[in-house]
Amino acid sequence: MAPTMSCIEIAEPGGPDVLKPATRPLPEAGPGEVLIRVAAAGVNRPDVMQRQGLYPPPKGASDIPGLEVAGTVERIGEGVTSVSPGDKVCALLSGGGYAEYATTPDDLCLPLPKGYDMLSAAALPETFFTVWHNVFQRGQLKAGQAFLIHGGTSGIGTTAIQLAKAFGATVFATAGSDEKCQACRDLGADYAINYRDEDYVSVVREKTGKGVDVILDMVGGDYIGRDMKAMAPEARHVSIAFLKGSKVEVDLMPMMLKRLTFTGSVLRSRPTGDKAAIAKELRAKVWPLLDQGKVKPMIHKVFPLAEAAQAHHLMESSAHIGKIMLTTGE
Repeated sequence: MAPTMSCIEIAEPGGPDVLKPATRPLPEAGPGEVLIRVAAAGVNRPDVMQRQGLYPPPKGASDIPGLEVAGTVERIGEGVTSVSPGDKVCALLSGGGYAEYATTPDDLCLPLPKGYDMLSAAALPETFFTVWHNVFQRGQLKAGQAFLIHGGTSGIGTTAIQLAKAFGATVFATAGSDEKCQACRDLGADYAINYRDEDYVSVVREKTGKGVDVILDMVGGDYIGRDMKAMAPEARHVSIAFLKGSKVEVDLMPMMLKRLTFTGSVLRSRPTGDKAAIAKELRAKVWPLLDQGKVKPMIHKVFPLAEAAQAHHLMESSAHIGKIMLTTGE
C-alpha cells in the first residue's frame, strides 16, 4: 500500500473552487479506530459550511471535508474487535471523507445493507444518523402523528420523508418547485407544499385541524415564527441548520400557550459514545428496512473525487433532488 493518498483540500475559505486536489500521507488508525479504503463519499451541507470557513472541524478531526463514506476496512487499530480487515462498511466520520483513505472509530461503522453497492451505502450515514437522532430520538415522532420536514428533496429531506412514513406518521414536506413536490410525494409524503405558491402553515392547519406534532427545520429565520403557528399542542420543533439565519425575533407566547418544545443538535462534534448509541439503534431499527428495500437513499448525481468543486456548485444551486456523491474509482 502506497504511503500517500489523493484527497481534496480546502485551500482557503471561499467558494467551491477553493476545493483543490492534493496528496497527503495515509492517516493511521489509532486505538479503537479503523482505516477505510474509500470507494465513495457523500457531499453534505456541513461540507459547504466548512469550505466557507463557517464550520471548523472539531479538535483532533481531519481538516479534509467529508462526513460519510463507504469502503473496505484496510487496517484496524488496537482494541478493535467489531470489524476486520476486508470487511465492507459504511461509516460516519468527523472529517476526512474526500480522500482515498479515511479513519473513524469502529463503533461508527455499519455493514452494507443487503444488495447495496458502495455508492448507495455511502449515501446513508450522515443523513440517517441525523434524521434518526433528531426526528425519532429528540423529536419523539410516533406512529399516527403528523410530521413536517422543510427542504423535502434534500438528502436529509428524502431520508426523513421515507423514515417518518415507514414508522407510521402522516408526512408534510415543503419544496421549491412542482417537480420537487412530486418527488416528495413519490417518496411517500402525504402532502407536498410548494412554498413559493402556498402557505405551509395554512395547508398544515387545514389538513390536520390542529397542526403537526414534529417539525424538522433546517431553514430558520422567519420560518421559526411560522413553524409555531403550524405546531399542534405539545409539539416538538427540532433545528438542524439555519439557511435563513439563526438570529430571529419571535413571539414566544405560542410556545407557552401550546406547551411547545424547541430543541436542536449538531452531530459532528458529539462524543463518539453518543454517535455509537445512534449507530446501534440504526442497526436494530432502520437497517432491516434498508435490507428489505422499504427505505433507500435517493442519489441525484455522482462526481469523481477530483471534481468535488463541481459537486459543491451543484449543492449550492439547490437544483438537486436527493444526495450528491463522490467516488474514488475504487
